[in-house]
Amino acid sequence: MVNRTHEFKALLNRIGSARNRGPVIGPILGGFIYDYTLKWRWATWVIMIWGGVAFLLMSCLAETYAPSLLQQKAKRLRKQHGEERYWSRYDVRVGFLELMKVNLSRPFMMAVKEPICMFWNVYIGIVYGILYLCFVAYPFVYNGVRGWTISQSSLAFVGIGVGNLVTIVAANPIKRMIESHKPRTDPRTGVSEVPPESMMSVVCIAAILIPVGILWFAWTCLPISIHPAISIAAGIPFGAGNAAVFIYASNYLVHSYGIYAASAMAGNAVVRSVLGGVLPMSGHALYSKLGANWAGTLLGFLEVAIIPIPFIFYKYGYKIREKSTLIRQMREIEERQQAKKRKAEARAHRGLAAEERNSKGVPLITMLDEKETDLRVRSTVADIVGKEEV
Repeated sequence: MVNRTHEFKALLNRIGSARNRGPVIGPILGGFIYDYTLKWRWATWVIMIWGGVAFLLMSCLAETYAPSLLQQKAKRLRKQHGEERYWSRYDVRVGFLELMKVNLSRPFMMAVKEPICMFWNVYIGIVYGILYLCFVAYPFVYNGVRGWTISQSSLAFVGIGVGNLVTIVAANPIKRMIESHKPRTDPRTGVSEVPPESMMSVVCIAAILIPVGILWFAWTCLPISIHPAISIAAGIPFGAGNAAVFIYASNYLVHSYGIYAASAMAGNAVVRSVLGGVLPMSGHALYSKLGANWAGTLLGFLEVAIIPIPFIFYKYGYKIREKSTLIRQMREIEERQQAKKRKAEARAHRGLAAEERNSKGVPLITMLDEKETDLRVRSTVADIVGKEEV
């Protein structure tokens, strides 16, 4: 169980790090494509080509989503045995429209009713929006004021990229810091593991690094007498903080909501995408009227204002999760599933014992090695549970 958890966290870290590299690699490639090819048209063509290649690669990936795999297994068993008693708990007996209504409405309901989602949607949305404001701030400073070319000004994003790499390279020390927290035993399952709030210790540090990077950039980007390397270096703490927020705050949402994690992440994606799209639209007016120094200061103070959010969840996150109605419902569902599984396994073992006693002097169980016994027990469980669960 612990190994699977670590593998899951490692996967989220890889996905999060890839997402953070996009805002760095994109402007650099776009800048050089604009300067050395057919301007903006080829930048658009490159995006379309990469999107098509990514779609083809994704089409070749095997299914790994557990509910979908169970549904496929149940369907295969029904076809193989010609019986309708095989089905999984994920086989939904409702119409398509009703299913879509539930699945599409849940992320928005969680976004306005769940305190965890409300606060983290706002926090990550602001961080994401200010990150995308860099697409306005950097060209404004380096291209508009310092007179660099588009491709040259795009290289200023290297500082943010270095910061992202710092967070990725520090994955093992961060993991040890998270695991150094005192484990908490779940009274329902008896499993002892570090609580999700341990990941907030990383986000607390990141919440300080982000405004440090913004204020550093704000007061070193101009006047032009200041060497540009100083303001570019401000992207290192800013990029490191952004990467840590996106990775470990997402981990917190996923581990808090379990089977509803996809809905929590979907709502978060909508909010951060809206802010990431809207804030840059006001960026040019903001920097033109206030100037790069004071516009950056305003954004830095905004980041300072939301610093308490990760600290509150680090200290009181467990109590907030305990009061969540949706999380309580999720745990009740998990408890019922575990009880059903234990009941089915007990009946399976009783069935094997009865089969041994009724055999003709040949104890069937001793004829099987450990792996075969496990297969037989699972097969018997499926036979006994039948219409309950595959």
